[in-house]
Amino acid sequence: MVSTGREATQVAGHAYDVIVVGVGGMGAAACYHLAGRGQRVLGLERYDIPHARGSSHGVTRIIRLAYFESPAYVPMVRRAFTLWRELGERFGERLLITTGGIDAGPRSGRIVAGSLRACATWDLPHEVLGPAEVSRRFPGYRLAEDHEAVFQPDAGFVLSERAIVAHVTLAQAAGAEIHAREAVTGWSPIAGGGVRVTTTRGRYEAGRLVLSPGAWVSDLVPALASVAVAERQVLGWFQPAAPARFTPDAFPVSLLDVEEGFYYLLPIYGVPGLKIGLYHHFGERGHADALSREITDADEQALRRCLRRYLPDANGATMALSTCLFTVTPDEHFVLDTLPGNPEVIVASPCSGHGYKFAGVIGEIIADLATAGQSRFDLSLFRLDRF
Repeated sequence: MVSTGREATQVAGHAYDVIVVGVGGMGAAACYHLAGRGQRVLGLERYDIPHARGSSHGVTRIIRLAYFESPAYVPMVRRAFTLWRELGERFGERLLITTGGIDAGPRSGRIVAGSLRACATWDLPHEVLGPAEVSRRFPGYRLAEDHEAVFQPDAGFVLSERAIVAHVTLAQAAGAEIHAREAVTGWSPIAGGGVRVTTTRGRYEAGRLVLSPGAWVSDLVPALASVAVAERQVLGWFQPAAPARFTPDAFPVSLLDVEEGFYYLLPIYGVPGLKIGLYHHFGERGHADALSREITDADEQALRRCLRRYLPDANGATMALSTCLFTVTPDEHFVLDTLPGNPEVIVASPCSGHGYKFAGVIGEIIADLATAGQSRFDLSLFRLDRF
């Protein structure tokens, strides 16, 4: 086990062992793992479970081993793959679909170079493909001639809302109490140990507190207002002219580092249309409640620019457009740490648009921190004191 350096002491005598604020991807997983260890858990969610106002919706979310952001993530991703499969087996639904993954762009660009670095560091099976070979194997693509792609077979997607339902359902079966439509208005430490949480419906006490409210984290930890900032994101689903080229067995999940921006794409699954997003979209940041949920023509055209040039067979009728919230840190790494001065409080903000795939393993890490004060993973990359 790797210590966080801020071990929490055990606190008894409260109605709950742990209160989890925010029951989205991370919070739901935390409730599941904590309840599975016999902890008395209360989960509090301001909206529905699941809902489409935060960061954990959109039907499918990419999971990938060739982690260009940093090779340090790979051990956590490996554990995440295992936990998603186990969760699906326990819940009786397949929650993880393997498609393989394409990371494409200039060889010296951040995505391709980072993906190759992760593959080399962890000896991950992979292939480097030129544009012609990519088009031959995956006919939906038309990559630029000066680009190349890293294909890694151990990639795919997680069914995001269904995974939240699975985590919550199994947490409740293990004894967790979970409330939707109950917003947290504040929290405070209790003299002698523990925390008190105030909501729109009441007050609760527990030995530990997990803050995983996504884009609203700065409301509960004001010191993070300049560190974890909400950013408006737009997702699109477009019906291909040749749908057979964009099914999970024909089209791998993809990251494209191209002239028009940094795009991510997922095959048709669950709803009509190929799914596409542009990382950081228009860079619109602010408080989560102040960011617009309205979709504009400019939003749609920003997504179509990629389809028109690199996946022309997918540039068909619009099926759906939806907003989503990133929670962006300056270095785009997560926040996963105990709160300085309040070791009984764990802050979990796996953010910057690449966190959902880790939800299961982060739930497990939160349970480790809450019950033992340490994790077997090196969490130094995610500490609050780096800012």
